[in-house]
Amino acid sequence: MLREVHREWTSLGELKMGSLPLSAPAIAILEKRYLKKDAQGQVIEFPEEMFWRVAKNIAEAERFYGNQHSPEELSEIFYRMMASLDFLPNSPCLMNAGRDLQQLAACFVLPIEDSLDSIFETVKQTALIHQSGGGTGFSFSRLRPKDDSVQSTGGIASGPVSFMKVFNMATEVIKQGGTRRGANMGVLRVDHPDIMEFIAVKKHLNEMENFNLSVGITKSFMEALGKDDEYDLINPRTKQPVRQIKASKVLEEIASAAWETGDPGILFLDRINEANPTPELGEMESTNPCGEVPLLPFEPCVLGSINLLNMLREKDGRWEVDFDKISMTVRQAAHFLDNVIDMNQYPLPQISQMAKGNRKIGLGVMGLAHFFIRL
Repeated sequence: MLREVHREWTSLGELKMGSLPLSAPAIAILEKRYLKKDAQGQVIEFPEEMFWRVAKNIAEAERFYGNQHSPEELSEIFYRMMASLDFLPNSPCLMNAGRDLQQLAACFVLPIEDSLDSIFETVKQTALIHQSGGGTGFSFSRLRPKDDSVQSTGGIASGPVSFMKVFNMATEVIKQGGTRRGANMGVLRVDHPDIMEFIAVKKHLNEMENFNLSVGITKSFMEALGKDDEYDLINPRTKQPVRQIKASKVLEEIASAAWETGDPGILFLDRINEANPTPELGEMESTNPCGEVPLLPFEPCVLGSINLLNMLREKDGRWEVDFDKISMTVRQAAHFLDNVIDMNQYPLPQISQMAKGNRKIGLGVMGLAHFFIRL
């Protein structure tokens, strides 16, 4: 089958070495962020060498399973798929595959429980992930609300928004993998007592600049909204209602803040968990920073995108969709991403266990607008 796919690929057009379809800005970004550098910061890798480095490294996963597929043949297919820009994996894979770091996943969700130990352990884990090139998502919904009691000290709680600022500052001082600043997703349930403070936090200039924010919407909220009614705000420590608030008022505040600042977005938590394929392993409370993938606590995800502009062919002076090429590219891209799971060096043992247990991948598309324009 592999040889058959290889012949198919060759028939779609040979890719000549030294003639990669890369623009000057693309090469500049590669030199700044992706290509290998020496101790003096000088680039010591060409784009072709980067693609070969990644392709050969990811193809090595075939050896773990005793497949009949040759890693050498597979690496050539992976190289052509990337070098032609038919498919590209997420940035950590391009940056780190075949190098000492070997951290290849883009997306992680980390749990935060209602204790200082848990909060600052997660801050540490976040720092390790950002240093390796990944982004992180969190739900702060388990943290007790502002001014709630702290029995161990006799004091009062500062609330989830204050701790989010700690995560934001930690991100500010760590540059991802030496190449880019980290990104986070912060989620708070719509029934948390501090929800209004959370919604408005980015209205203050320079606040939470390393976070995207999402309100976790529930069915109870939507039902109250449909009836123009109030709903309960629930203390996560006691699990008891503390007061009620008009659902329409909350939605208006979400829309106003999103119009003014771009945040928050919304996540339909109940709907997400209805589609959770492994509910016995936990509840999905957050997504990765850009919201593509809901993930369980400690679950990572490797991402890649198929370039739809390259999935067209010209016939009789018109462009049409090349469904055969799409089918082949999807199959090989999924194979690539699944191999990444095995080749990855994960920053935490809990993450490694979740990755190899669930084997979650995210295969998306890019170039959709150009695809439609050409059609």
